[in-house]
Amino acid sequence: MSDGSLPRVEYWCELQCPDCATALDDLRALRATYGERLEIVLRHFPLDRHKHAFAAAQAAEEAFVQGQGWPYVEAVLARTGELERRGEALLLEVAGELGLDVEELDTALIDGRHILVVDADQAEGKAIGVTGTPTYVVAGTRLDGGKSQQGLRERVQELLGSPDAD
Repeated sequence: MSDGSLPRVEYWCELQCPDCATALDDLRALRATYGERLEIVLRHFPLDRHKHAFAAAQAAEEAFVQGQGWPYVEAVLARTGELERRGEALLLEVAGELGLDVEELDTALIDGRHILVVDADQAEGKAIGVTGTPTYVVAGTRLDGGKSQQGLRERVQELLGSPDAD
């Protein structure tokens, strides 16, 4: 980008969404292609139909504070079906598996310290037309992967341009 900033992909995600888990392959491919020249930002869009999604988003925020945000997000998304059955117990278990401070994560879920971040993401998502997950915002363009993810990676790369361009 000509202004010196990194190109940015906003990944609007819900951590109880199987399609968001599948979309991780696209994010990994983008990271492999663009490396440190691309900023991928997680944005939360918990859906009402998934009762543990809001807590999972808050837990992910605490994982970011503790320096393990993306590994936590990937680990929870790998277990979306289990999250449906086990809820917060699974969120805490994943934290322990990653070496996070489980008590602090549990306290964060109780005291709600990350609720405003999740609420703000959800409100902004609604304001820009996000209706489902996964959704990407790249170069001001919203790409909805909630219905179909086919061709999305290519479309994202088209919007980002060549990884070698400045």
